[in-house]
Amino acid sequence: MELKQLTLAMFVIRKEGEGLKESPEDVGIVIEGVEVLHDLTSVASACALLLGLIYALNLAYPKPLRFTFEVFQKIFMQLDQHKMSPKVQNLFGRLQTSQ
Repeated sequence: MELKQLTLAMFVIRKEGEGLKESPEDVGIVIEGVEVLHDLTSVASACALLLGLIYALNLAYPKPLRFTFEVFQKIFMQLDQHKMSPKVQNLFGRLQTSQ
């Protein structure tokens, strides 16, 4: 898929034949088809920076991924936990009881 077609995305580039244990060659973020960050240290830092960019630029989550981003924001990053959608609240409850 071309970058121009992406609304909001993270990308990971690996050398051919390398496994998941090796560090990626590049990790970056694309917003509205434009590569806004690259050469990030890890996928985890890219997730945190992506959430920061969404907040700073006041962007809406893409509809197909809104619950995924809500889980990142409210469960993993623990931001605005008191405003969870019922679907995410249900997942959070199940995660709490499985510990």
